[in-house]
Amino acid sequence: MQLEQFREIPKSGFNFDNCKRNADLIRSGFQPPKTVKTGTTIVGIIFKDGVILGADTRATEGPIVSDKNCAKIHYLAKNMYCCGAGTAADTEMTTDMIASQLELHRLNTGRQVPVVAANTLLKQMLFRYQGHISAALVLGGVDKTGAYIYSIHPHGSTDKLPYATMGSGSLAAMSVFEARWKPDMSEEDGKKLVRDAIAAGVFNDLGSGSNIDLCVIRKDSTEYLRNYELANKKGERQLDYSFKEGTTAVLRTDIKKFEITEEVHLVPMETA
Repeated sequence: MQLEQFREIPKSGFNFDNCKRNADLIRSGFQPPKTVKTGTTIVGIIFKDGVILGADTRATEGPIVSDKNCAKIHYLAKNMYCCGAGTAADTEMTTDMIASQLELHRLNTGRQVPVVAANTLLKQMLFRYQGHISAALVLGGVDKTGAYIYSIHPHGSTDKLPYATMGSGSLAAMSVFEARWKPDMSEEDGKKLVRDAIAAGVFNDLGSGSNIDLCVIRKDSTEYLRNYELANKKGERQLDYSFKEGTTAVLRTDIKKFEITEEVHLVPMETA
């Protein structure tokens, strides 16, 4: 009799059971977890001869820009790199750990590590922590079987795609890819497309900004283009803003005199 409810065919349409549950929890005093926005725009595409990764260079602490030129494209192996969005320490340590495992794999086998091996190691590690490691990644690389782009979510789910975006500026970047990406693009067209996608995130998302980094991975070479473009170049100061004394009128002056009394106590030094 208890199994009858599981044999029923689900009704069509949206199920609002969870909405009712959430409302009941809030009424009972439950505080839902707050949404965390970590900034960043990272992207990757497959072009005719390999893959191109791109990232902005802004690091934030809430509303404060803590670093204007941080590197978000991390080395994994000679034939693959990984862009990281989320908590900077998590992305840095995660990619460093996987890079060391990939190097051990290469030394043990004597062969070039396939890109799917890095994807498997990353997803297995992140899944173990159930999303508590704030690392959203775009993995790109080329091996003997071809060029690959993977998007890796903090919970461990992954997608193999011809182009991918992650981070708070990902929607702006994805709009550029969906409008202009095409198979077998040339390297120069791919660079321009990735540059425009990152720029869309930089100028439409407050969590992304500063410069644009690119990484071009081919079958036989890799080129890391640090500060490929300065999207927000600082302008030169046009005028002297050192005003002379008396330029601004003094409306009121209030001077208070304080008497400070000091007492000095001599404490003998212990010699024993």
